[in-house]
Amino acid sequence: MERKTAWNDYKKKDMKKLEKLNEAYRAFLDAGKTERECVTESIRQAKEAGYVDLAEYIRENRALVPGDKVYAVCMKKAIALFQIGRKPLEEGMNILGAHIDSPRLDVKQNPLYEDGGFAYLDTHYYGGIKKWQWVTLPLAIHGVVAKKDGEVVEIVIGEDEKDPVFCVTDLLVHLSREQQEKAARKVIEGENLDLLIGSCPLNGEEKDAVKGMTLKLLKEKYGIEEEDFLSAELEIVPAGKARELGFDASMIMAYGQDDRVCAYTSLAAMLEVDAPEKTTCCLLVDKEEIGSVGATGMQSRFFENTMAELLALCGKSSDLALRRCLASSRMLSSDVSAAYDPLYASAFEKKNAAFFGKGIVINKFTGSAGKSGSNDANAEYLGTLRAIFDDAKVNWQTAELGKVDVGGGGTIAYIMALYGMEVIDSGVPVLSMHAPWEITSKADVYEAKKAYVAFLKNA
Repeated sequence: MERKTAWNDYKKKDMKKLEKLNEAYRAFLDAGKTERECVTESIRQAKEAGYVDLAEYIRENRALVPGDKVYAVCMKKAIALFQIGRKPLEEGMNILGAHIDSPRLDVKQNPLYEDGGFAYLDTHYYGGIKKWQWVTLPLAIHGVVAKKDGEVVEIVIGEDEKDPVFCVTDLLVHLSREQQEKAARKVIEGENLDLLIGSCPLNGEEKDAVKGMTLKLLKEKYGIEEEDFLSAELEIVPAGKARELGFDASMIMAYGQDDRVCAYTSLAAMLEVDAPEKTTCCLLVDKEEIGSVGATGMQSRFFENTMAELLALCGKSSDLALRRCLASSRMLSSDVSAAYDPLYASAFEKKNAAFFGKGIVINKFTGSAGKSGSNDANAEYLGTLRAIFDDAKVNWQTAELGKVDVGGGGTIAYIMALYGMEVIDSGVPVLSMHAPWEITSKADVYEAKKAYVAFLKNA
């Protein structure tokens, strides 16, 4: 039952493909540090591959035919891509679904203040983080500011070498005896994750002069007033590019690999597959890290509404056709798994852990405390996937998310399973998951893309 390492299978031509894919993956990570940026980059790549906005078909009432490639976007934070297959949609689709949001710090709506000669932005953390990991790091600001006149200002500060960066401060070790006696979850309080953004006062100002200087600079460069923070979405993320890790450069260290590693490999597979038998779909959604809620999360009607439009353009506009299509579909919930870490071996059950370099991970179930919140896929479906992956010479492994009763986690799988379709979790193993900088194996990235291509073609 032991799975072999994928590295030993690779010939020279495989290594060239592996490195090319991972180079493109690192570029995707750098271009998409927020869900909005991921959607923008996905649209760019989709258009290059011949995809057209579904809205154009709807506007012109143009029929969809086999081979057509379309995409739909929800509020610039979620995207669904489709390639119409030769079989009727009522016979189902092959779906790859991943999420493109990641843990981070979000700027509050009334954030700017001065204290002790420093200017700060008040934040509220998003998703599951260890708060103490976010101090004393170089951080960047990404997002948008929507002004009352309808103008939307895009912000990216801290990524260019000429840009300043920002940080959350920490107490010096010499004065931290009391702090270090606290439980780890309380060492840094959520309300203390405020972003240090300035210290230079504005000449002529007596009160809040540093805040005044910050507002002056924001006005000059971006045309932003303090009140404009009320309608802003500004995300604080680690500053810097995705990097190769290790003397052998066999790994990637980057922010947001949960779950953009599966989002990118799903997108790459979707754009590679051509003329499928069954309609293929790549679905990249928001808000998974906070329960898949909201209009851009998987629990919204975005996907279902888009499918209704798709069916109507294929001449099948009934609710029954929609239900048949969804119930007959098969899906890989493309989300990451916890990689076995020898330094923290006690958290894992080694026989059922995911290992670096052994390929894509299949999680029959996720959840916690007795599989709570899990999809728990059917054995028959897993048997089908075994055959598909083995026939395509994909390196794959199975795993659970750590020891029973140690913890757990969830994905979008259970939400899609509500339609009655076959769904299972499958993705790339990650070290230091949810940390500001996460680690993946290049081999696993390569095997994930191979697996997703095989699924789209043969499921």
